[in-house]
Amino acid sequence: MTLEEIAQNYTVRRLNENEIVNSFDCGDADLNDFILHEAFPYRKELLAVSYILERNNDKKVCAYFSLANDKVSITDFENNTAFNRFRKKRFVNEKRLKSYPSVKLCRLAVSKSMKGEGIGSVLLNFIKSYFLKNNKTGCRFVTVDAYLNAVPFYKRNRFEHLNSEDSNMNTRLMYFDLGTMTDTKFS
Repeated sequence: MTLEEIAQNYTVRRLNENEIVNSFDCGDADLNDFILHEAFPYRKELLAVSYILERNNDKKVCAYFSLANDKVSITDFENNTAFNRFRKKRFVNEKRLKSYPSVKLCRLAVSKSMKGEGIGSVLLNFIKSYFLKNNKTGCRFVTVDAYLNAVPFYKRNRFEHLNSEDSNMNTRLMYFDLGTMTDTKFS
């Protein structure tokens, strides 16, 4: 499914301030619990903002994602040399900082009924374009702590591992460099 097809039949929108989602099932209890019970408290405490993909004809929530502020910094790397290699490849000397602004993709889930239709990739492209168009916050990277079973999905969507320190963990810290997308049309 493309952004154009979604635009015709679905709406991506930020959850309203007091809105609570009553029904959603992606097959993962943790992801379900977040949108059903935790999205509102996270928003209230200014920790994360959730967005839903809802079908226009019946307002059914078909997917959601949650975003928060983040940074890619020297502490995310095994050592100073690894961080210096990372930033030297992307920034000119005068723009080499100790940390760079990013947005954290806290959660991304697609309902069981929509799995396999490419909705997750379309939503990732939506998020990328959301931060590129009119550069709302000066954000350079999208980060995610990807579940191990989701790592291949993020790799297909051009995310890279930030380091190798978490290779034996339940999640892997990954990033996407928005600076690589300036000339790309999203689909």
